[in-house]
Amino acid sequence: MKKKSNRKHILFRYGIIVGCILLLGAGIVYKLVDTTVISAGEWNKKAMEELSRSDTIIPERGNILAADGSILAANLKYYTVRIDFRCEKFMEAKFRNAVDSIADSMAVYFPRRTAAQWREHLTKPLAKPKAKRPRAYKLIDNISYADYRKLRTFPFFSIRNRNRNGLSVEDKMRRVNPYGDMARRSIGGVGATAQCREVHGISGLEKALDSLLYGKTGLSKKVPLTKGIVNWTDVPAIPGYNIRTTIDIKMQDIVENELNNVLAFCNADWGVAVLMDVATGDIKAISNLEKNPNADNYIEGMNRAVLGYEPGSVVKTISMMIALEDGIVNNLDEVLVTGSSFAYAGGRPITDSHGVASLTVKEVIERSSNIGMAKIITRKYDSNPGGFYARLKEIGFLEPLNTGIAGECVPRVDSVPSNRGGRIALSRQCYGYATEIPPLYTLSIYNAIANGGKYVRPRLVSRLTGEGVDSILPVTYIRDRVCSEVNAEKMRTMLTNVVWGDHGTGKRLRNDKVRIAGKTGTCYMIEGGAYNTSKKRLAFCGFFPAENPKYSCIVLTCNPKQNAMGAASTSGEVLKNIAMKMYSRGMLDNSSDYRAEPAKVDPPVLYASASASKIHNVSNSIIGGNHKSLARPAAHKGGVPSVVGYGLRDAIATLEHAGYNVEFHGAGYVASQLPSAGKEMARGSKVTLSLRE
Repeated sequence: MKKKSNRKHILFRYGIIVGCILLLGAGIVYKLVDTTVISAGEWNKKAMEELSRSDTIIPERGNILAADGSILAANLKYYTVRIDFRCEKFMEAKFRNAVDSIADSMAVYFPRRTAAQWREHLTKPLAKPKAKRPRAYKLIDNISYADYRKLRTFPFFSIRNRNRNGLSVEDKMRRVNPYGDMARRSIGGVGATAQCREVHGISGLEKALDSLLYGKTGLSKKVPLTKGIVNWTDVPAIPGYNIRTTIDIKMQDIVENELNNVLAFCNADWGVAVLMDVATGDIKAISNLEKNPNADNYIEGMNRAVLGYEPGSVVKTISMMIALEDGIVNNLDEVLVTGSSFAYAGGRPITDSHGVASLTVKEVIERSSNIGMAKIITRKYDSNPGGFYARLKEIGFLEPLNTGIAGECVPRVDSVPSNRGGRIALSRQCYGYATEIPPLYTLSIYNAIANGGKYVRPRLVSRLTGEGVDSILPVTYIRDRVCSEVNAEKMRTMLTNVVWGDHGTGKRLRNDKVRIAGKTGTCYMIEGGAYNTSKKRLAFCGFFPAENPKYSCIVLTCNPKQNAMGAASTSGEVLKNIAMKMYSRGMLDNSSDYRAEPAKVDPPVLYASASASKIHNVSNSIIGGNHKSLARPAAHKGGVPSVVGYGLRDAIATLEHAGYNVEFHGAGYVASQLPSAGKEMARGSKVTLSLRE
């Protein structure tokens, strides 16, 4: 009876289990029928929504290139390497044995840590229980692909099975500037904003030409394949254009170094320099430096080359050019009575810093006379002060240059009324006050004068290249001419006399290698609505060589506090040093290829270049017979470097790199130097070289 009762209980339990299974099966069948038949339309709709969802494909951003094609800004992948210490077959014993070798290798190729620090970094996760070790421990980040390949050759990391060494890698695209801060502000930067998570240009050329550099986004969608759902490119992304600029890397290096040296020498707040090709308007170099608030040096700062400032006396050149074109003055030897002051229209008397009783028209620019300039311009525009503004507008000076530099401002020159106030304003405008003119606009007029009156448009972009596109942007002109060739020649003569005339304000810029022509300009800074006479903004704008202009240049120096306080000794000195450095490196068509010169019977002893790592071999067929074997100048330890036997370019480069100023006489190779090699001298001291063929 008991056995029968147990059987009944067992069957009852089995019945419950079978019933549950049947109910579960019925539920599965119902759900299957509901999904595939009853609610099929709804589920198919959801599936199609998911499959039809499009994702944006970010295009590859174009590169920014220098004039010679070298890269100024480009996208590069950087890698982060991680270790999974809990992967299934991680070879812990082998890792522990190789830690010392790994640490030594990491210290050599990635010196951000010492070998001991790398060892500590590598073994830190091993101190934890295996279950608590990290799955994605960061080994190193921000390394290039070449560095990543090198890392994979280290002990233990060379194991190819990632399940044994735990290595994993992540990549991220970054915008890099191979030349560092060189022309950094003009090139600009990229980044995401609060409004847009996509990476676009936020300053400089990156911002101004973002629509070209960014490219066009693509679309991808989900597609079901045999092995799963994958992303399928529906509309491919179109990469951005590569933009070739007019920047010359060698000239940019010269301009930045010379500007930095003078700013540091005079302890100025900031400075800007722009170098431009006279014939084409190509901006070859542009530098904006300001004091680093966190260190005792200068860094790339705000792009002041395209921001408006009161320019001071450099505007007198524009006023004189208009006076010549309008026939206000014809005889450059006409004598103007200036006196000590000129109270035009009953306003505050206009004065000159170095006033004289009288001067000629051509001396107005040479002596930088405010009174002389005001007397000339008010001859014609006394009854119509706004006519001066109209003339500036007529020649195109007030139009946008459209250089491609972000933040570019047009000059502010007010169209003044025909009353006493307007006449007083006119008398100030003509010599640089009561205006706001970006340095690049002032430079454009000087460049036109150097170019025979042809008003070429400054440009920073010369070419666009991309998929199926190779577009060369032509040289364009704001106006065919701003003045006649005759008047351009007269202006060049006056600007040359600023440096080479008996009373020129730029006499200190004379040198026997490159004749410089230009104009100084000094302007007090406005603070609290009034001029602060203790703070000056100093300018020099000109071109060189004066007899056959190839390059024009403008330099601004703001608020110098020591050693040099004048426009010629600060901004003018920068321009002079740029011209001399370019001359010493043969950039002014002042040197020919030595192979084109006739062979000499007894050629000089030749030495290896200062920048070469090995002695150069020179063929008999090039130099001529019976030449002496090449030798390297004697090495020295500390002090003034030995440059005897060097060519002029290498000698100057070596001495300037060591911190010395250079003066030289003669031509050919360095025969002697004073002081001699090895002598201890303070940085900034002068070394004199004697050259001989």
